[in-house]
Amino acid sequence: MNTKRFLFAALGAVCSFAFLQAQVRTEQTLEKGWKFTREDNAEFASPAYNDSKWQSVTVPHDWAVYGPFSINNDKQEMAITQDGQTEAMEHAGRTGGLPFVGTGWYRLNFDAPGFEKGKKATLIFDGAMSHARVYVNGQEAGYWPYGYNSFYVDATPYLKPGERNELAVRLENERESSRWYPGAGLYRNVHLVINEDAHIPTWGTVVTTPVVKENYARVNVKTEFVMPEGKKVSDYRIVTTILAPDGRRISSEDKPGDKLDATFFNQNFVVYNPSLWSPENPALYSAVTKIYDGEKLKDEYTTRFGIRTLEIVPDKAFS
Repeated sequence: MNTKRFLFAALGAVCSFAFLQAQVRTEQTLEKGWKFTREDNAEFASPAYNDSKWQSVTVPHDWAVYGPFSINNDKQEMAITQDGQTEAMEHAGRTGGLPFVGTGWYRLNFDAPGFEKGKKATLIFDGAMSHARVYVNGQEAGYWPYGYNSFYVDATPYLKPGERNELAVRLENERESSRWYPGAGLYRNVHLVINEDAHIPTWGTVVTTPVVKENYARVNVKTEFVMPEGKKVSDYRIVTTILAPDGRRISSEDKPGDKLDATFFNQNFVVYNPSLWSPENPALYSAVTKIYDGEKLKDEYTTRFGIRTLEIVPDKAFS
């Protein structure tokens, strides 16, 4: 019995090691451990700043939904011409009285497992309202003013391998910047992605379906590629597999890089009897892309997509 336990343990260790070896791209969601304040001070970006008295929060987090709610939070002096008003007068209620205007700071002390010299680190913000300034270990890594879309910053030059790191984010909502309540804070997830030196960048694939018929569809996959200095795309090969919505393998292609394609790969596939995407049938296929340098896996990236047609016809609108 002891021998069997040993064999199972050894087999598990080997499988775990193989799994770790295959994990060329790692991603962690930075959810817990955040500190938050509505105060504003440039010193908050410093790794040495003591934030122990700040509020402990979990991201996603919206500071305004906790109140206090007040009619004074969204007063506006204006004339609503659509209502026939010709002179400015006091209005309120458009943003629900939520206290979203002003500044908020978030800080997080975190590890970056797998990050080492020669690798790439990217911070992805799914939603931050707004005018986000991102600091990594006290240095400004990026600025993104728009609160309604996702963005990412390159954290590679600022992270410390094998050490704890400090992330600080300053957000500011300006008065009268939105007609309705826009949200506040880090209202969506924050991710840290670690890549090899050769990798597919954030949102680096574009999948289109240029031909969609009842019995087949053509799928085009363009994959952007980042390489270390001195390398070229023809040094690599790409293997992309198309999976059906139920996970079945439909098609696959193993293709060497073409020097004429510069920094991307271009692949074409055929899907027979496609399940078309619609609101009633939101069928999503997957393109699983792997990049190899010889036989060494450098990156793996999955893109979900729907097969459908879009059309704009004069006098009939969009369909």
